[in-house]
Amino acid sequence: MTDTRHLSGIYAGIPATDGAGVQLTRMVGTPDLDMVDPFLMLDRIDSDDPDSYIAGFPNHPHRGFETVTIMLEGLMRHQDSVGNNGLLKPGDVQWMTAGRGIIHSELPEMVDGRLRGFQLWVNLPAEKKMMPPGYQDIPADRIGSAAFDGGSARVIAGSYLGIDGPAQPQISIRLLDVRLDPRATWTINPDDGSDLFICVYEGSLVGTAADGNRHEIEAPGTVLFHGQGGVSVIAGDPGAEILYCEGQPINEPVAKYGPFVMNTREELQQAVDDFNAGKLTTG
Repeated sequence: MTDTRHLSGIYAGIPATDGAGVQLTRMVGTPDLDMVDPFLMLDRIDSDDPDSYIAGFPNHPHRGFETVTIMLEGLMRHQDSVGNNGLLKPGDVQWMTAGRGIIHSELPEMVDGRLRGFQLWVNLPAEKKMMPPGYQDIPADRIGSAAFDGGSARVIAGSYLGIDGPAQPQISIRLLDVRLDPRATWTINPDDGSDLFICVYEGSLVGTAADGNRHEIEAPGTVLFHGQGGVSVIAGDPGAEILYCEGQPINEPVAKYGPFVMNTREELQQAVDDFNAGKLTTG
C-alpha cells in the first residue's frame, strides 16, 4: 500500500500591513504558523482598492534568503541596488536572491484595478547566506503548464509531469500554481524527506486527516500535511486555485529580524550594523 501524507493542520490567513501601508493577508509567518522549513513567509495580496496598495514597498533591505513574487493580476515595478529593473505583469514571476545584501523597491505601476499575487520568502542555508545577490525575471510565457485530468499546474520551480520550471532556486524547491475543476481530485508525490504546504487562494479544497475525517479549507487558508508519501486533495464545489510549495528542509537555526534572516543573533546584529553603515550590499 502506498504511504499517504495526511492533513495535519489548517491555518487561516491573518490581516497584515507591510511596506508603505500595503494591506495583505499573511498565510505563513504568523503566530500560529511561524514557518514551514525552508519557507519563511507567504503573503497574499488581493485588492481592487488602490488606497490599500498604491504606496507599494519603497526601498528596503534584505539579507540571507530569497524572495519570490508571483503576479496574478496588476502591474508591479521592481528596482534594486544591483541595477535590476523589471515590470511584473499578470502571470510573471520574480525570483530575487538577497544573499549578502540587496536594497530594492516594489511599486505598483497602476492607479486602479485589481492587484493580486503573492510574495514567498525562501530561506538560504548558512553556506549561501552571504553569496552575491541575484535576480531572475521570469515572464509568464516561460512558465510551462502541465495539464492533468481535472485541472492544470503552472510549473514555476522544480519539475512536474515532465515539465521543468524556469526558476533556478538556490535550494531544492517545487513551486506550482494549480487550478482544479469543481470536485476534481489531485494527487502528487512529493520528494522523500520534503516539507510542504498548500495555500488555497480561490475556492475551496478538501483534505483527509489521519483519523479518516475530511475537512474543507476555504480561501484564504493554508494546509499542512504530516508523514511521508503522496498527497491527495479534492477541490470543493467552486473548484480551487492553490499554491503548492514543497522543499527540502534546511534544518538550521533561524534568527529573524524584519528583512534579515540569519542563523544567529550576532549575525542579525551584523546585518543591522552593515545596513546602518551603508555596507549591506558590499559584503
